[in-house]
Amino acid sequence: MSKEDEKQLSQEGIVDLEEPKKMTREDWRKKKELEEQRKLGNAPAEVDEEGKDINPHIPQYIASVPWYIDPSKRPTLKHQRPQSEKQREFSAIGEWYKRGVQDKSVATKYRKGACENCGAMTHKKKDCLERPRKVGAKFSGAGIAPDEHQQIQLSMDYDGKRDRWNGYDPDEHMRIVEEYSKVDLAKRTLKAQKLQEELATGKLMDQTEREHNSEDEDEDKYADDIDMPGQNFDSKRRITVRNLRIREDIAKYLRNLDPNSAYYDPKTRAMRENPYSNTGKNPEEVGYAGDNFARYTGDTISMAQTQLFAWEAYERGSDVHLQADPTKLELLHQSFKVKKEDFKEKQKESILEKYGGQEHLDAPPRELLLAQTEDYVEYSRHGAVIKGQEKAVARSKYEEDVLINNHTCIWGSYWKDGSWGYKCCHLLVKQSYCTGEAGKKTGNSTCVPFEEGLDDAEEEAPKTLLEMHQEKMKEKKKSKKHKKKDADSSDEEDEVKKKEKLKRALTAEDQRLKQVAEMMQMDERKRPYNSLKEVREPTEEEMEAFRMKRSRPDDPMASFLNQ
Repeated sequence: MSKEDEKQLSQEGIVDLEEPKKMTREDWRKKKELEEQRKLGNAPAEVDEEGKDINPHIPQYIASVPWYIDPSKRPTLKHQRPQSEKQREFSAIGEWYKRGVQDKSVATKYRKGACENCGAMTHKKKDCLERPRKVGAKFSGAGIAPDEHQQIQLSMDYDGKRDRWNGYDPDEHMRIVEEYSKVDLAKRTLKAQKLQEELATGKLMDQTEREHNSEDEDEDKYADDIDMPGQNFDSKRRITVRNLRIREDIAKYLRNLDPNSAYYDPKTRAMRENPYSNTGKNPEEVGYAGDNFARYTGDTISMAQTQLFAWEAYERGSDVHLQADPTKLELLHQSFKVKKEDFKEKQKESILEKYGGQEHLDAPPRELLLAQTEDYVEYSRHGAVIKGQEKAVARSKYEEDVLINNHTCIWGSYWKDGSWGYKCCHLLVKQSYCTGEAGKKTGNSTCVPFEEGLDDAEEEAPKTLLEMHQEKMKEKKKSKKHKKKDADSSDEEDEVKKKEKLKRALTAEDQRLKQVAEMMQMDERKRPYNSLKEVREPTEEEMEAFRMKRSRPDDPMASFLNQ
């Protein structure tokens, strides 16, 4: 390169990197006024090379291009935006993995570039997963394997990876809609058939009346399908709003500040028990007696049963609703109860006719037969009834608590010296007139019937002292004789008993010796344990039998004992 060319290049470079010319005062003032007008909104905003407005409040050092890059360029914000060449491209929302394997025709000849082992185009011989063939598909040309199905590689962003509807096919929803429409059509045809049958039998009203009311029915055609808040039976779609209270109402936890009173659950705002239970107040007189009291009183139970019947009837195809048509639902519920009872009666009668057993059903109740009930009764330690109903006292067939002749107690309430009487006056004469405390003081209880007194007087004659002394001496002699006889007889009985006990002990000792001999002949490993044998102190007879049966080795006659 010559020196002239170098000078020329240097001059061109200087021209390209020439600094912008200095603005005059007038141009500077105009520029500042235009910027102020743009900031106030009186002048249109400056436009960049892409035709987009530039915010006038952006500083100049951000919007303007540096003079050493390209002094001829207009102000722009392109360098502040994401660059397209640096942006990562993601898969579209409709792209997803292909489901199922495509049905492609299997090749019959070997193709160039395919696997030499199996003949598939999607992999090479070193990546082949088939068993290595003796003669590969390249040379044999037979048994060429189909190509593998290769899935596309999806590139998804943060939201795409977490999208729960990724890969969802909208045609699936159309299938569900078609299925439900078919079910709805089948229900309508069944309902039409039922109406035709009812019209044929005359159970339904005339067709003219039905046509007259058809207009009103068309207006409220879908009113029964609307679920009111709190009335939806499906737990997944429940929108119940409950436990809301007015600000003026007393909070449940403020009704009784005793910490041992009813439990209040702050999460569900429920207080099931009665908060005034410890105060002794009647639940019916209190303004609030717990959620359970309000839940199980009045018509709440019947209302719940009716609502349950409405849900079950709706599931079986009957268009009934508790709020929309309560009268129709109540009549339907009553007729259902009557039919149910009739069905139970017919079933019971058919079973009794087939198998019998009516006499067992006509038997008296179990309470009368066994004198037992399933009623729960709780008693205190003193015998008083705490919970439940006290057992009724059995009453007799005779009259009870009948007070006559001014008596305050019945006959038989007083007992003395083997005679019954009245407790109020201590009289022992039946059907006598009551004398009260005066009768107790006078001691009328000693009076006896007249005839009995005469018999006692005749029997008890007075005795002299000599006769009384002779009787005592006779009794003493008799007692001495009885004692001697008893002593002799008792000694004889004791000797007989001892002999019998000794015989029993000897037989028991013989049995024990036999068992010991058998045990000694057995193998040690097969001998049973004696841990469960009774251990007690032996009696005198058992010790005597042991001594008599014991074998002494120093006895010269020991060898002759068992002969």
